[in-house]
Order: sequence, then structure tokens, then C-alpha cells
Amino acid sequence: MDPMKMLAQVQQMQEDMEAAQAELENATVEGTAGGGVVKATVTGQGELRSVTIDPGVVDPSDVETLEDLVVAAISDALRKANALKKDKLGAATGGLDLGGMGLGDMGKLLG
Repeated sequence: MDPMKMLAQVQQMQEDMEAAQAELENATVEGTAGGGVVKATVTGQGELRSVTIDPGVVDPSDVETLEDLVVAAISDALRKANALKKDKLGAATGGLDLGGMGLGDMGKLLG
């Protein structure tokens, strides 16, 4: 294989990954629990942005249920963010599994 062609492909992949990661930082997904009474919003990178709780679900005598709903909503949002991240980065790498390699590690591919 032509080394220059390979270098160009790696550089293009790096540019595509940088664009995908920028898109993930700006994208948000929402997770819900309890039929939507608790909602969590996270970025495509998994950063928690907000939690919204329907006041009707707040029961001072049952805080444990509310805590469980908050955890469930955040977990749902993080699962959705991970799926979005996998989709976006998979598209940027042409489906190549880089084994968790970050952008800073791309240079290692070049030796």
C-alpha cells in the first residue's frame, strides 16, 4: 500500500473524528423515567446538562423513589448518548474500531 495514500486516509479520518466530536459536544439527548416524570438531558459526550422533575412526583415521605427515578433517567440519557457517540464516531472512522483510541493517539498510527 502506498504510504502517502495511507497517511492521507489517516489525516482524513482524524479530521472526520474531530468534526464528529465537535458535533457530539453540541448534540443533546434526553433520557426519561417514570413515564416521563423525570427527564435528564446530556450532551453527546455524556455531560449532564439538566434534570427536570415533575412536581407531582415529589413525595417528601418517599424520597427514595424519586432518587431512583433520577438515576434511571440519567442512565437512560447516558445510554442514548453512548449510542449516538458510537454512531457518529463509527461513521467518522468508516466503522474501524480504534479500541477507545482518542484523537491524540491518531499520530501513533503513523509510527
